[in-house]
Amino acid sequence: MLDATQDRLCAENTTDFSDLKALGINCTLKRSPEGSHTGKLLGVVEAILVRSGVQLEQVRLVDHEIAPGVYPDMTENGAERDDWPAIWEKVEAADILIVGTPIWLGEKSSVCQRLIERLYAHSGQTNDKGQYVFYGKVGGCIVTGNEDGIKHVGMGVLYSLQHVGYTIPPQADAGWIGEAGPGPSYGDAEEGGGYAGFDNEFTRRNTTFMTWNLMHMARMLKDAGGIPAWGNSKDLWNEGYSFDAPNPEYR
Repeated sequence: MLDATQDRLCAENTTDFSDLKALGINCTLKRSPEGSHTGKLLGVVEAILVRSGVQLEQVRLVDHEIAPGVYPDMTENGAERDDWPAIWEKVEAADILIVGTPIWLGEKSSVCQRLIERLYAHSGQTNDKGQYVFYGKVGGCIVTGNEDGIKHVGMGVLYSLQHVGYTIPPQADAGWIGEAGPGPSYGDAEEGGGYAGFDNEFTRRNTTFMTWNLMHMARMLKDAGGIPAWGNSKDLWNEGYSFDAPNPEYR
């Protein structure tokens, strides 16, 4: 899964990431146990995280009944079933969120769009500082396909994550696409041996940079107690709050 350079970076790392939690959400359209090309590239990210001591959970969203809507629990808004509340517990607990999605017709998958809509359902919730609940968490995305659109899809996913409150570190997206049109997808066996995309240095490097940047940013935020809440806390807009004597917890 990891090449020699990726393996060496993990082996020689001296930063303790063991108290960090990561969640990888694969937004493939394929239900388990069918293989997922997006899952294979997301697996490189997850291997680096685990080798570096980060606690990891994985979710293939299409395996769950995620009701459409923008409320935390859609069974309270007409849906017969909604598995999202259980997924939300994992999202809420994670310091790092990595969204993996294939490209279809130049866009992220419909499953990925539903994920973003359900994340948005929690955008009004706050933490104990009065900040929106995603403050202090970091996000990134992995994209695969055999048509153009990595940067376009990454742009949409990362914009959505930062809009609800995630911190996006440098170079927080990576991906792989084959030749335009029908052809091998990431991880497919190739004639003569090898697997499509595995030896692509650009994809390996960017995937590695993204993963380490996610860990470094999460480490920095956790050590700092999150983002200072002065100026971005809903509590500070409450009627009757005294700006003459600000609470130190907002600093």
